[in-house]
Amino acid sequence: MTSPFSYTFPAIRGVQAGREYYVSMCPLRLLAKLFVFDNEELMPELRAQRSINRSRIPELARYITSNSDSYTFSAITASIDGKVSFTPVGNDDTNHFRMGTLTVDMYAKFIVNDGQHRRAAIELAIGERPELGDETIAVVFFHDRGLERCQQMFADLNRHAVKPSPSLSVLYDHRNAAASVAKHLGLTSRVFRNLIEAERSSLSKRSRKLFTLSALHFAILEMLSERELEDFSVASKKCQDFWEVIGDQIPEWIYVREGRMTAGEVRQDFIHSHSIVLHALGRVGKFIYKTNAGQPDLQLLLRKLREIDWSRTNIATWEGRAMIGGRMAKNSQNITLTCNQIKLSLGLPLTPEEQVIESAFTSARQ
Repeated sequence: MTSPFSYTFPAIRGVQAGREYYVSMCPLRLLAKLFVFDNEELMPELRAQRSINRSRIPELARYITSNSDSYTFSAITASIDGKVSFTPVGNDDTNHFRMGTLTVDMYAKFIVNDGQHRRAAIELAIGERPELGDETIAVVFFHDRGLERCQQMFADLNRHAVKPSPSLSVLYDHRNAAASVAKHLGLTSRVFRNLIEAERSSLSKRSRKLFTLSALHFAILEMLSERELEDFSVASKKCQDFWEVIGDQIPEWIYVREGRMTAGEVRQDFIHSHSIVLHALGRVGKFIYKTNAGQPDLQLLLRKLREIDWSRTNIATWEGRAMIGGRMAKNSQNITLTCNQIKLSLGLPLTPEEQVIESAFTSARQ
Protein backbone atom coordinates (compact mmCIF):
# COMPACT_ATOMS: atom_id res chain seq x y z
CA MET A 1 0.00 0.00 0.00
CA THR A 2 1.17 3.49 -0.81
CA SER A 3 0.76 6.33 1.66
CA PRO A 4 -2.27 8.69 1.44
CA PHE A 5 0.05 11.18 -0.20
CA SER A 6 1.30 10.13 -3.63
CA TYR A 7 2.24 11.07 -7.16
CA THR A 8 -0.08 9.90 -9.93
CA PHE A 9 0.99 9.42 -13.52
CA PRO A 10 -1.05 8.27 -16.52
CA ALA A 11 1.09 5.43 -17.80
CA ILE A 12 1.46 2.43 -20.06
CA ARG A 13 2.63 -0.78 -18.41
CA GLY A 14 4.93 -3.25 -20.12
CA VAL A 15 7.24 -6.14 -19.33
CA GLN A 16 10.96 -6.57 -19.95
CA ALA A 17 12.99 -9.52 -18.67
CA GLY A 18 9.97 -10.61 -16.67
CA ARG A 19 9.77 -7.30 -14.80
CA GLU A 20 7.16 -4.59 -15.12
CA TYR A 21 8.05 -1.10 -16.24
CA TYR A 22 5.98 1.99 -16.98
CA VAL A 23 6.07 4.71 -19.62
CA SER A 24 4.59 8.11 -18.84
CA MET A 25 4.82 11.78 -19.74
CA CYS A 26 6.22 14.28 -17.27
CA PRO A 27 5.85 18.08 -17.45
CA LEU A 28 9.29 19.63 -17.78
CA ARG A 29 8.75 21.88 -14.76
CA LEU A 30 8.48 18.81 -12.49
CA LEU A 31 11.73 17.15 -13.55
CA ALA A 32 13.95 19.03 -11.10
CA LYS A 33 11.52 18.35 -8.24
CA LEU A 34 11.06 14.66 -8.92
CA PHE A 35 14.41 13.43 -10.20
CA VAL A 36 17.50 13.78 -8.04
CA PHE A 37 21.17 12.99 -8.54
CA ASP A 38 23.19 10.72 -6.32
CA ASN A 39 25.48 12.47 -3.89
CA GLU A 40 28.46 13.15 -6.15
CA GLU A 41 30.75 13.21 -3.13
CA LEU A 42 30.27 9.46 -2.75
CA MET A 43 32.78 7.07 -4.26
CA PRO A 44 31.75 5.86 -7.77
CA GLU A 45 31.03 2.33 -6.51
CA LEU A 46 28.43 3.76 -4.11
CA ARG A 47 26.59 5.76 -6.78
CA ALA A 48 24.07 4.60 -9.39
CA GLN A 49 25.21 7.02 -12.09
CA ARG A 50 28.21 8.95 -13.37
CA SER A 51 29.17 12.37 -12.00
CA ILE A 52 27.39 15.04 -13.98
CA ASN A 53 29.57 17.03 -16.35
CA ARG A 54 28.53 20.60 -15.54
CA SER A 55 30.25 22.02 -18.62
CA ARG A 56 27.75 20.20 -20.88
CA ILE A 57 24.67 21.75 -19.29
CA PRO A 58 24.77 25.32 -20.72
CA GLU A 59 25.22 24.02 -24.27
CA LEU A 60 22.27 21.64 -23.93
CA ALA A 61 20.16 24.40 -22.39
CA ARG A 62 21.02 26.74 -25.29
CA TYR A 63 19.97 24.01 -27.70
CA ILE A 64 16.51 23.97 -26.09
CA THR A 65 16.00 27.73 -25.86
CA SER A 66 17.40 28.42 -29.34
CA ASN A 67 15.24 25.73 -30.92
CA SER A 68 12.14 25.94 -28.74
CA ASP A 69 9.91 25.13 -31.73
CA SER A 70 11.89 22.10 -32.91
CA TYR A 71 14.11 20.64 -30.15
CA THR A 72 14.00 16.87 -29.65
CA PHE A 73 14.87 14.84 -26.55
CA SER A 74 14.65 11.09 -26.05
CA ALA A 75 13.05 9.58 -22.95
CA ILE A 76 14.56 9.78 -19.47
CA THR A 77 14.97 6.47 -17.66
CA ALA A 78 14.47 6.47 -13.90
CA SER A 79 14.21 3.99 -11.05
CA ILE A 80 11.63 4.40 -8.30
CA ASP A 81 12.93 3.60 -4.82
CA GLY A 82 9.65 3.28 -2.95
CA LYS A 83 6.14 1.85 -3.09
CA VAL A 84 4.28 1.87 -6.42
CA SER A 85 0.98 0.52 -7.67
CA PHE A 86 -0.59 0.37 -11.11
CA THR A 87 -4.32 0.50 -11.78
CA PRO A 88 -5.21 -0.55 -15.33
CA VAL A 89 -8.05 1.05 -17.24
CA GLY A 90 -10.69 -1.64 -17.63
CA ASN A 91 -10.46 -5.26 -16.63
CA ASP A 92 -10.14 -7.08 -19.93
CA ASP A 93 -6.93 -8.77 -21.02
CA THR A 94 -6.32 -6.23 -23.78
CA ASN A 95 -5.81 -3.38 -21.33
CA HIS A 96 -4.27 -5.34 -18.49
CA PHE A 97 -0.66 -4.53 -19.41
CA ARG A 98 -1.34 -1.27 -21.18
CA MET A 99 -3.11 1.95 -20.21
CA GLY A 100 -3.63 2.83 -16.59
CA THR A 101 -2.56 4.95 -13.64
CA LEU A 102 0.79 4.64 -11.89
CA THR A 103 0.67 5.69 -8.24
CA VAL A 104 3.98 6.39 -6.49
CA ASP A 105 4.40 6.99 -2.77
CA MET A 106 5.14 10.64 -2.01
CA TYR A 107 8.21 9.59 -0.04
CA ALA A 108 9.68 7.49 -2.85
CA LYS A 109 12.96 8.53 -4.41
CA PHE A 110 13.37 8.84 -8.18
CA ILE A 111 16.87 8.07 -9.43
CA VAL A 112 17.83 8.99 -13.00
CA ASN A 113 19.53 6.03 -14.69
CA ASP A 114 19.85 7.71 -18.08
CA GLY A 115 19.25 11.37 -18.93
CA GLN A 116 20.76 13.28 -16.03
CA HIS A 117 22.31 15.86 -18.35
CA ARG A 118 19.01 16.35 -20.17
CA ARG A 119 17.25 16.83 -16.85
CA ALA A 120 19.77 19.44 -15.67
CA ALA A 121 19.69 21.28 -19.01
CA ILE A 122 15.88 21.38 -18.98
CA GLU A 123 15.94 22.88 -15.49
CA LEU A 124 18.36 25.59 -16.67
CA ALA A 125 16.36 26.28 -19.84
CA ILE A 126 13.11 26.70 -17.89
CA GLY A 127 14.83 29.29 -15.72
CA GLU A 128 15.29 31.34 -18.87
CA ARG A 129 12.07 30.34 -20.64
CA PRO A 130 9.43 29.48 -17.98
CA GLU A 131 6.80 28.78 -20.64
CA LEU A 132 8.69 25.60 -21.55
CA GLY A 133 7.64 24.11 -18.21
CA ASP A 134 4.26 23.06 -19.58
CA GLU A 135 5.85 20.88 -22.27
CA THR A 136 6.49 17.21 -21.57
CA ILE A 137 9.16 14.55 -21.90
CA ALA A 138 8.72 10.78 -21.94
CA VAL A 139 9.89 8.96 -18.83
CA VAL A 140 10.46 5.22 -18.48
CA PHE A 141 10.02 4.10 -14.86
CA PHE A 142 11.53 0.94 -13.40
CA HIS A 143 10.98 -0.25 -9.84
CA ASP A 144 14.26 0.13 -7.95
CA ARG A 145 15.78 -3.13 -6.76
CA GLY A 146 18.85 -1.84 -5.03
CA LEU A 147 22.14 -0.16 -5.90
CA GLU A 148 23.57 -3.12 -7.79
CA ARG A 149 20.53 -3.29 -10.09
CA CYS A 150 20.65 0.50 -10.72
CA GLN A 151 24.35 0.33 -11.57
CA GLN A 152 23.71 -2.59 -13.92
CA MET A 153 20.91 -0.65 -15.62
CA PHE A 154 23.27 2.28 -16.18
CA ALA A 155 25.88 -0.05 -17.67
CA ASP A 156 23.33 -1.78 -19.90
CA LEU A 157 21.76 1.45 -21.13
CA ASN A 158 25.15 2.84 -22.14
CA ARG A 159 26.81 -0.38 -23.27
CA HIS A 160 25.72 -0.20 -26.88
CA ALA A 161 25.35 3.57 -27.27
CA VAL A 162 27.22 4.62 -30.41
CA LYS A 163 27.41 8.22 -31.56
CA PRO A 164 26.82 8.81 -35.27
CA SER A 165 29.89 9.64 -37.30
CA PRO A 166 30.75 13.35 -37.58
CA SER A 167 29.99 13.21 -41.33
CA LEU A 168 26.53 11.76 -40.79
CA SER A 169 25.83 14.35 -38.08
CA VAL A 170 26.75 17.10 -40.55
CA LEU A 171 24.60 15.53 -43.27
CA TYR A 172 21.50 15.43 -41.06
CA ASP A 173 22.04 18.81 -39.38
CA HIS A 174 19.77 21.43 -40.97
CA ARG A 175 20.38 24.11 -38.34
CA ASN A 176 24.14 24.40 -38.82
CA ALA A 177 25.01 27.04 -41.44
CA ALA A 178 28.48 25.60 -42.12
CA ALA A 179 26.93 22.15 -42.60
CA SER A 180 24.54 23.60 -45.18
CA VAL A 181 27.42 25.22 -47.07
CA ALA A 182 29.45 21.99 -46.96
CA LYS A 183 26.55 19.94 -48.33
CA HIS A 184 25.94 22.53 -51.03
CA LEU A 185 29.60 22.42 -52.12
CA GLY A 186 29.49 18.64 -52.15
CA LEU A 187 26.64 18.79 -54.66
CA THR A 188 27.66 21.75 -56.84
CA SER A 189 31.43 22.29 -56.76
CA ARG A 190 33.41 20.55 -59.49
CA VAL A 191 36.17 19.98 -56.91
CA PHE A 192 33.98 18.01 -54.49
CA ARG A 193 31.04 16.75 -56.57
CA ASN A 194 30.76 12.93 -56.36
CA LEU A 195 33.91 12.79 -54.21
CA ILE A 196 32.41 13.47 -50.77
CA GLU A 197 31.77 10.64 -48.30
CA ALA A 198 28.69 11.82 -46.43
CA GLU A 199 28.14 8.92 -44.04
CA ARG A 200 31.56 7.93 -42.69
CA SER A 201 34.38 10.04 -41.31
CA SER A 202 37.14 7.65 -42.30
CA LEU A 203 37.74 6.27 -45.75
CA SER A 204 38.88 2.78 -46.68
CA LYS A 205 41.51 2.17 -49.32
CA ARG A 206 38.81 0.96 -51.70
CA SER A 207 36.56 3.98 -51.23
CA ARG A 208 35.89 5.99 -54.37
CA LYS A 209 35.51 9.13 -52.30
CA LEU A 210 38.39 11.53 -51.81
CA PHE A 211 37.08 13.70 -48.95
CA THR A 212 34.75 13.30 -45.99
CA LEU A 213 31.88 15.67 -45.38
CA SER A 214 33.06 16.27 -41.81
CA ALA A 215 36.52 17.33 -43.05
CA LEU A 216 35.00 19.84 -45.46
CA HIS A 217 32.68 21.08 -42.72
CA PHE A 218 35.60 21.74 -40.35
CA ALA A 219 37.47 23.54 -43.13
CA ILE A 220 34.49 25.84 -43.74
CA LEU A 221 34.13 26.55 -40.01
CA GLU A 222 37.79 27.52 -39.99
CA MET A 223 37.48 29.71 -43.08
CA LEU A 224 34.29 31.68 -42.36
CA SER A 225 33.11 33.60 -39.32
CA GLU A 226 29.66 33.15 -37.82
CA ARG A 227 28.60 36.47 -39.32
CA GLU A 228 29.70 35.40 -42.81
CA LEU A 229 27.80 32.13 -42.46
CA GLU A 230 24.55 34.02 -41.80
CA ASP A 231 24.25 34.76 -45.54
CA PHE A 232 24.13 31.37 -47.23
CA SER A 233 24.49 32.70 -50.78
CA VAL A 234 27.52 34.85 -50.00
CA ALA A 235 29.16 32.14 -47.90
CA SER A 236 28.62 29.48 -50.58
CA LYS A 237 29.97 31.73 -53.34
CA LYS A 238 33.04 32.62 -51.30
CA CYS A 239 33.80 28.98 -50.50
CA GLN A 240 33.17 27.83 -54.05
CA ASP A 241 35.53 30.46 -55.47
CA PHE A 242 38.26 29.58 -52.98
CA TRP A 243 38.09 25.78 -53.19
CA GLU A 244 37.85 25.67 -56.95
CA VAL A 245 41.09 27.65 -57.22
CA ILE A 246 42.62 25.27 -54.67
CA GLY A 247 41.44 22.33 -56.77
CA ASP A 248 43.14 23.73 -59.87
CA GLN A 249 46.49 23.79 -58.06
CA ILE A 250 46.50 20.17 -56.87
CA PRO A 251 47.01 17.85 -59.87
CA GLU A 252 46.03 14.65 -58.05
CA TRP A 253 42.55 16.00 -57.29
CA ILE A 254 42.15 16.64 -61.02
CA TYR A 255 43.43 13.16 -61.88
CA VAL A 256 40.79 11.57 -59.65
CA ARG A 257 38.02 13.57 -61.32
CA GLU A 258 39.33 12.52 -64.72
CA GLY A 259 39.70 8.88 -63.73
CA ARG A 260 43.49 8.86 -64.13
CA MET A 261 44.04 8.00 -60.45
CA THR A 262 41.84 6.37 -57.86
CA ALA A 263 40.84 8.16 -54.68
CA GLY A 264 42.45 5.37 -52.66
CA GLU A 265 45.80 5.85 -54.39
CA VAL A 266 45.75 9.58 -53.73
CA ARG A 267 44.86 9.22 -50.06
CA GLN A 268 47.50 6.54 -49.59
CA ASP A 269 50.33 8.47 -51.23
CA PHE A 270 49.46 12.12 -50.54
CA ILE A 271 48.23 14.14 -47.56
CA HIS A 272 46.31 16.91 -49.31
CA SER A 273 42.85 15.31 -49.18
CA HIS A 274 43.02 14.52 -45.48
CA SER A 275 41.12 16.47 -42.85
CA ILE A 276 44.12 18.22 -41.31
CA VAL A 277 45.17 19.73 -44.65
CA LEU A 278 41.64 20.83 -45.57
CA HIS A 279 41.38 22.42 -42.13
CA ALA A 280 44.71 24.18 -42.61
CA LEU A 281 43.74 25.37 -46.10
CA GLY A 282 40.53 26.79 -44.66
CA ARG A 283 42.62 28.76 -42.18
CA VAL A 284 44.82 30.01 -45.02
CA GLY A 285 41.69 31.15 -46.84
CA LYS A 286 40.51 33.07 -43.79
CA PHE A 287 43.87 34.84 -43.60
CA ILE A 288 43.85 35.71 -47.32
CA TYR A 289 40.39 37.26 -47.23
CA LYS A 290 41.13 39.09 -44.00
CA THR A 291 44.35 40.68 -45.26
CA ASN A 292 43.19 41.43 -48.82
CA ALA A 293 40.35 43.93 -49.00
CA GLY A 294 37.65 43.28 -51.57
CA GLN A 295 38.08 40.29 -53.89
CA PRO A 296 41.64 38.92 -53.61
CA ASP A 297 43.43 37.53 -56.65
CA LEU A 298 43.17 33.90 -55.57
CA GLN A 299 44.91 32.57 -58.66
CA LEU A 300 47.94 34.71 -57.92
CA LEU A 301 48.00 34.10 -54.18
CA LEU A 302 47.50 30.35 -54.39
CA ARG A 303 49.48 29.46 -57.52
CA LYS A 304 52.45 28.13 -55.53
CA LEU A 305 50.33 25.38 -54.02
CA ARG A 306 51.21 23.42 -57.15
CA GLU A 307 54.88 23.51 -56.14
CA ILE A 308 54.34 21.92 -52.72
CA ASP A 309 55.40 18.30 -52.34
CA TRP A 310 52.32 16.80 -50.69
CA SER A 311 53.57 13.21 -50.74
CA ARG A 312 53.65 11.18 -47.54
CA THR A 313 57.25 10.30 -48.29
CA ASN A 314 58.20 13.96 -47.83
CA ILE A 315 59.02 13.27 -44.18
CA ALA A 316 61.36 16.26 -43.91
CA THR A 317 58.42 18.64 -44.43
CA TRP A 318 55.39 16.92 -42.95
CA GLU A 319 56.66 14.81 -40.06
CA GLY A 320 55.72 16.62 -36.85
CA ARG A 321 53.35 18.89 -38.76
CA ALA A 322 50.67 16.88 -40.56
CA MET A 323 52.06 13.49 -39.55
CA ILE A 324 53.39 11.89 -36.39
CA GLY A 325 55.33 8.69 -36.85
CA GLY A 326 54.21 8.54 -40.47
CA ARG A 327 50.50 8.62 -39.54
CA MET A 328 48.14 11.51 -40.16
CA ALA A 329 47.62 13.65 -37.05
CA LYS A 330 45.04 16.22 -36.18
CA ASN A 331 45.26 18.30 -33.07
CA SER A 332 45.25 22.09 -32.82
CA GLN A 333 49.04 22.36 -32.84
CA ASN A 334 49.41 20.07 -35.87
CA ILE A 335 46.79 22.09 -37.74
CA THR A 336 48.70 25.29 -36.98
CA LEU A 337 52.04 23.78 -38.03
CA THR A 338 50.52 22.47 -41.26
CA CYS A 339 48.96 25.87 -41.93
CA ASN A 340 52.32 27.52 -41.23
CA GLN A 341 54.06 25.34 -43.80
CA ILE A 342 51.45 26.13 -46.44
CA LYS A 343 51.63 29.87 -45.71
CA LEU A 344 55.42 29.86 -45.85
CA SER A 345 55.27 28.02 -49.19
CA LEU A 346 52.88 30.67 -50.51
CA GLY A 347 55.00 33.54 -49.20
CA LEU A 348 52.37 34.60 -46.66
CA PRO A 349 53.40 35.98 -43.26
CA LEU A 350 52.65 34.13 -40.05
CA THR A 351 50.56 35.70 -37.32
CA PRO A 352 52.32 36.31 -33.97
CA GLU A 353 50.56 33.27 -32.49
CA GLU A 354 51.58 31.10 -35.41
CA GLN A 355 55.15 32.35 -35.19
CA VAL A 356 55.39 31.32 -31.53
CA ILE A 357 54.35 27.75 -32.39
CA GLU A 358 56.62 27.70 -35.45
CA SER A 359 59.63 28.88 -33.46
CA ALA A 360 59.06 26.23 -30.78
CA PHE A 361 58.70 23.54 -33.46
CA THR A 362 61.86 24.65 -35.26
CA SER A 363 63.85 24.78 -32.04
CA ALA A 364 62.72 21.28 -31.07
CA ARG A 365 63.93 19.87 -34.41
CA GLN A 366 67.40 21.33 -34.14
